[in-house]
Amino acid sequence: MEIMIVETSAVSSELLKQLIKEIIPGASVHEIIDSSLIDEVVDNGGVTPHVRHRMNTYFRFAEELGADIILNQCSSVGDVAARAQNTIQIPIVSIDKGMAVKAVQTGSRIGLVATVATTVEPSSNNILRTAKELGREITLTPYLADGAMDLLIKTGDKETHNKMVIGAVELAAKENDVVVLAQGSMVVLEPLLAHFETPVLLSPRIGIEYLKSVIDGLEKKI
Repeated sequence: MEIMIVETSAVSSELLKQLIKEIIPGASVHEIIDSSLIDEVVDNGGVTPHVRHRMNTYFRFAEELGADIILNQCSSVGDVAARAQNTIQIPIVSIDKGMAVKAVQTGSRIGLVATVATTVEPSSNNILRTAKELGREITLTPYLADGAMDLLIKTGDKETHNKMVIGAVELAAKENDVVVLAQGSMVVLEPLLAHFETPVLLSPRIGIEYLKSVIDGLEKKI
């Protein structure tokens, strides 16, 4: 099984490859990484036509290079990946799809916590699409830890960043049945989430487990 990961940053590259090795042993993993994509998304407050064009080009390259399946690593370009599936013949699985499925199956009130404003809309759309696919009625509420990621990038202040995000999670946990952490990079907070009674979901492991389920379905068709 040939997996191509299309990434807007190398930040989660090693983690994703490690999880694939653990959960989908024997799979061959390749990567297309273009860190200028996420810079352009953040600088422009969302996906630009240029970003959309390059993402679609990378998806076509993955297909032409012989990949059996594409893993889209970045939540901020999730809508681009969803639309690209209309023109790409191999499956495109976004890293946060499995988390969306689990969230919708867990409760009807879902809190979405993000540290980057550009992630809120595509992550919300992912959950809303998933709820529609599964025939579930949900209420989705976003919680933005505004400035947390910017602070972390500019100053490296992990402690303040973590406090800001955990504060948003605490509020979301009080008001919802399940909480979703929008960005895969938030996996570093996992040790701080154990005390919450409300389920708090992170995308990397759930995402790779979902990827495996899609691959299993492909292999059954062969």
